[in-house]
Amino acid sequence: MTRKKVLIILAVLVIGAAAVGAYFYFRRETRVSVNVESLRLRDLESLVSASGKIQPKTQVNISANTTGRVTRLSVEEGERVKKGQFLLEIDPRSLEGQLQRGEASVAAARSSLQQSMTNVEQARALLELAQQTLKRQQELWKDGLTTRQELERAQNDVAVREADLKARQQDIETRQQQIRQEQAGLATTQYNLNQVILTAPMDGLVTRRNIEQGETAVFGTMNNPGTVLLTIADMSMLEAEVEVDETDIPMVSLGQIAKVTIDAIPDRSFRGHVTEIGNSPIQSTGQQTNTQQRQATNFKVVVTIDEPVPDVRPGFTCTAEITTATRKNVLSVPIQSLTVREMLFDNKGTLVHEPPPKKGRGSVEPTVSASTEPPPGHERKEVEGVFLVRDGRGVFAPVKTGIAGEKYFEVTSGLKAGDQVITGPFASVRELADGEEVKVQSAPRSSTVRP
Repeated sequence: MTRKKVLIILAVLVIGAAAVGAYFYFRRETRVSVNVESLRLRDLESLVSASGKIQPKTQVNISANTTGRVTRLSVEEGERVKKGQFLLEIDPRSLEGQLQRGEASVAAARSSLQQSMTNVEQARALLELAQQTLKRQQELWKDGLTTRQELERAQNDVAVREADLKARQQDIETRQQQIRQEQAGLATTQYNLNQVILTAPMDGLVTRRNIEQGETAVFGTMNNPGTVLLTIADMSMLEAEVEVDETDIPMVSLGQIAKVTIDAIPDRSFRGHVTEIGNSPIQSTGQQTNTQQRQATNFKVVVTIDEPVPDVRPGFTCTAEITTATRKNVLSVPIQSLTVREMLFDNKGTLVHEPPPKKGRGSVEPTVSASTEPPPGHERKEVEGVFLVRDGRGVFAPVKTGIAGEKYFEVTSGLKAGDQVITGPFASVRELADGEEVKVQSAPRSSTVRP
């Protein structure tokens, strides 16, 4: 065989191989591989999740009602106490001295009152004597046996004695008021003296102790944290104080069932219900930066725990899942199936399915239809929906959804049980065009019904 023939044969083989390669290249699979799921009825729960702290429903801050040094202290932080149990004593010696001075002041005021009463009796006797003298002078004046000077002197003497009697009587009232004042001060001192011994107002746990024996307890204003000596909490009823985002607050209402999990008690959850919803947003403390001001606004929601919680302490971090709505036996669609497309609608609001754009090699389909000018009487608008598998194509179907469960949305219109909805992969759902050919990657699957 000549060299020329060999070259011709090799050229024919190369051309044939190229033709076969080109044939398989242009016949390669261009359909989008997708996963699908068959829609069916499920029970759904809409949940609002929020984090916060465990706090007792009832707690009492014990403050000093008087200033003094703590001479006895019998409880430790974390100790359980009973109602009426002795907690601490403040040095009573200063108050005992005040009590003695108060008693002496009351006794002195009573003695002054007695003296004023004696002066009144004396003034009344002198008045009666002056009145008798005036009467005799008037009789003598009628008989012409006395002078006008003596008569006027007797009249003036009666007037002076009457004024003196009124002054003495007013002094009695002043002494009586003084006694009341001294008695009030004595009662206050006696009350403060009774307050030097502090006892537990209820059964509970000592969750805070801000004083040591020998330190001075300072009397302060109400709700001043500096005056709190002890805090006793009733741990038999607990609350989860959580912060709920402003977008979820409209769905939360009183009485809704909740499930509370505590970080310090793993693998357990506790039943509860919503008992309080804040009307004002939680104010952040300190100076706010621009970043803090852009953060989401949260509202305080209180969930009362309906069962005992063992070995719990105030301030434990917790998470509450509040059930805001439930649906029984409703059609549901996977959350990852929902997408948004710009679709064409006629003047009656009916969806018009346009032919899918041709996909070239290496091109990426946009997430919405091409923004070409719509025909007369038609309009394009973005709608939410899913892609259904029909005759080997992904067909877009607008849907209306209800509550959102953990993995599924409730479908209120647009779908029916048994529809094959495309669930993934995510990139395929995002890039898929209405009417585009698809290849089901796996057999339709059915997820477990969520209780």
